[in-house]
Amino acid sequence: MLLDVLQGAEAGGFTLIQDTVKCTGRGLLRCFINAALKRGEDVHVLGFERPETEVCAGLDRSCVNKLHFHKGFPDPLGWTRRSSFADTQFTSQDITRLIEDTRRAKASVLVVDSFSFVLRHRDPLVFCQTLQELRKGGDVKSIIGLLHSDLHQQGIVGTVCYLATTVISVAPAHNEHQSVAKTTRRTKSGKVMQEEEYFSVSEDASLSVRAKPRQPGHAQKEPDVSEADPTSNLTFNLRLSEEEKKAKEKVALPFVFSQEKKSSLLKPFPGSGRIMYEPDANDDFDEEDPDDDLDV
Repeated sequence: MLLDVLQGAEAGGFTLIQDTVKCTGRGLLRCFINAALKRGEDVHVLGFERPETEVCAGLDRSCVNKLHFHKGFPDPLGWTRRSSFADTQFTSQDITRLIEDTRRAKASVLVVDSFSFVLRHRDPLVFCQTLQELRKGGDVKSIIGLLHSDLHQQGIVGTVCYLATTVISVAPAHNEHQSVAKTTRRTKSGKVMQEEEYFSVSEDASLSVRAKPRQPGHAQKEPDVSEADPTSNLTFNLRLSEEEKKAKEKVALPFVFSQEKKSSLLKPFPGSGRIMYEPDANDDFDEEDPDDDLDV
């Protein structure tokens, strides 16, 4: 699934790469930049944490003219005005204007290195609104960003992940030359797919992916736990013996009549009362409509 996400950049997509201090996702970010350049797309990189030489190391030099690096690394907060893009400019208007100055016929890919720096100095609500405006603006085809999840509260991380169409969480593997990527992808229909894979990044920013073998599940037998019997200390018996069960079945229930009792109750006997009714002249009884006298 990781290679499918790398090669298929859908319009309006938002890919979020989560890393921690234990495993960096910067190499994977370079792979996304390199793949977008090879597809012939213009890539705009907002670099707040690393210089251009480090972010662009190993990229395809034949496509480097399509890469536009807006350095915020020397002065990310814009105090000395040494940077071409500061944190205060992370708005949909400023980013759109920045892209339109160099935009060609196609929409561009926006890469942010990293979201963590922006979130540490911006209101999370304003940050999320900016991402939504960029995705719907039309000048940005897709957004790819790096987020250091161990620097933020889980609520903020969860909110940013909710906006993303694809979340890639990287973690260290047993092999020091590889890492584990857990990819969660949400399609337009609402279907969510997940997969874990081993990956490694070469010096030329190419990605190698190997499926993570599934470990066969071992059904663990639960230990037998002897439950306490709640009826053990009662002063009366709740269970019936076999003889008591047979005696219970022979007892006639009070509302079940035997055939003899039914016959005796239904058989008429002398002196039994009867109700006799003789209609008088005021009775207007119609056999075809018995309820004719009712006001209905």
